[in-house]
Amino acid sequence: MEITVGMKGSVSTLVEREDTAAEVGSGDLLVYATPCMAALMEGAACEAIADALDEDKTTVGTALSLEHLSATPVGMEVRAEAEVTAVEGKVICFEIHAFDEAGEIGKATHKRVLVNSQKFLDKAYSKL
Repeated sequence: MEITVGMKGSVSTLVEREDTAAEVGSGDLLVYATPCMAALMEGAACEAIADALDEDKTTVGTALSLEHLSATPVGMEVRAEAEVTAVEGKVICFEIHAFDEAGEIGKATHKRVLVNSQKFLDKAYSKL
């Protein structure tokens, strides 16, 4: 299967205390942390193209530009929805929106690059 514009993916989770700004160190309030929202958004992007990847391939995130629009308290469900907007060689671009039960909480553009999993790991661990 080929990665194509329009592919979509969605992931969701329940906001727990460990997902808050106070717990992850990105602030001091018990609300959904921006770094956790970023991870959720990347997860949605991965989900959008998962079925199109060969067994020895994966993607790695290389850019994420996001806006965190609304705070979410502990106990609410959050969801991210990603759509492929461009494919340029090994670079895949996404538009992503995040929601809680009350509405939109964030939006982002994201780039991922297609890599061979083992070659990528070998290169990373050659730094040791």
